[in-house]
Amino acid sequence: MKKRSVALMCVAMLVTVIGCKTQKGKLEFVSPDSGKRIAYGEQVKLTLNFPNATIDSVVYSIDGNVIETKRDTASISFDTKQYGLGDRSLSAKVYAEGKEDIAYSNVMVVPPNAKNFGFEVVNTFPHDSESFTQGLQYQDGVMYESSGRYEKSQLRKVDLQTGKVLKSIKLDDKYFAEGMTIVDGKIVLLTWQENIALIYNKDSFVQVGSFNYSNSKEGWGLTYDGERMIKSDGTNRLYFLNAKTGTEESSVAVYDENGAVDSLNELEFIDGKVYANVYGQEVIVIIDPKTGAVEGRINLVGMYDENRQPTDNELNGIAYDHQAKRLFVTGKLWSKLFEIKLVVR
Repeated sequence: MKKRSVALMCVAMLVTVIGCKTQKGKLEFVSPDSGKRIAYGEQVKLTLNFPNATIDSVVYSIDGNVIETKRDTASISFDTKQYGLGDRSLSAKVYAEGKEDIAYSNVMVVPPNAKNFGFEVVNTFPHDSESFTQGLQYQDGVMYESSGRYEKSQLRKVDLQTGKVLKSIKLDDKYFAEGMTIVDGKIVLLTWQENIALIYNKDSFVQVGSFNYSNSKEGWGLTYDGERMIKSDGTNRLYFLNAKTGTEESSVAVYDENGAVDSLNELEFIDGKVYANVYGQEVIVIIDPKTGAVEGRINLVGMYDENRQPTDNELNGIAYDHQAKRLFVTGKLWSKLFEIKLVVR
C-alpha cells in the first residue's frame, strides 16, 4: 500500500507539473512566423499558443477586419487571393474567464518569381541629347515626348527616323514636365510637384484643360489602357484615373517576389500589362494591373553607354507601336533611341 501511495503521489505531482507548464507562456501566434513571405494564392494556417486550454471565444482579424470567430482552439486558414499582395496584419483576440487578450503577427504576400528577360537591339534611331525624357508615346507614325526640368520643360512631336522635332511648345517655367499619354485626341501631361496635369489638343498643342491630383501628390508616369489612365508617383503604387475627369478612382500596390517595387516611373500599357521604368535602375518591370504582381523583369544594363552623361542619365522612356509590335526605349539626355526585342533568360 505504501509503495502504491508513493507511486500515485508521484503521478499526481507529474500531472501537476505538466499542467502548470501548459498554463505558462503567453497568447501568441505559433504560425505563421511574423514577417514571413507567403506566396499569393497560398492557404495560410493560423495557429495560436493558448495559455488557457478553456476559452469562451477567439476572434481572428486581417488588417482589422474580422474573418472568423471560433469557440475552440483549433487552427483556421485564409486564402491570400482574397486579400491581395502586400503586408497583411494578423490579430487574434481571445476571451476567457471574463478577460480578454490579443496576439499579433504579420505576413507579406508576394507573387511567384518574375520571368527574367534580356534584350536584343533591333534598330537604333537618333534622339535629342538635350531632351530630359519623361514621357514617350508612339502614335500615327511619330513620337510624342515630354522633356522635363524647370524653365526647360517641353512637349514635343518628333520624327522617329531622323529625331527631328516636328512641333513643340515650352511649358511655363514653374512646371517640371513628367509623364504623358494620349487619350481620345488629347495629350495629358503630368507635372512633377505642382499637383496638376495639363491637357493639350494633340494636333495643335493648344491647352484645353487641366486637373489636380488627389492621393498621389506627385506626377511621374502616365499611360492609358483604353478605359482609364494609369499613373505613378514614385512609390510602389499605380493609380487608376477616370479618363475624362482625371479623378483617382482606385489604386494597386506593386510587388515582386522580394517585396514592394518602389520608384515606379515612366509607364506604357502593352497587351494588358503595364511596363514601368524603375527609377535609378536599368530595369523595366512588367506588371499585372489587376493584382499589382510583377510578372516580368527586363534587364537593360549595357544597352547605352556612348556619350552618357555622368548624372541625370537614367533610363526613362517606353513607347510601343501597337500595329507593328515594336518596343522602343530611351533615356534622359540620351543621344539614341532603341527598338528592342525581349530575350528570355
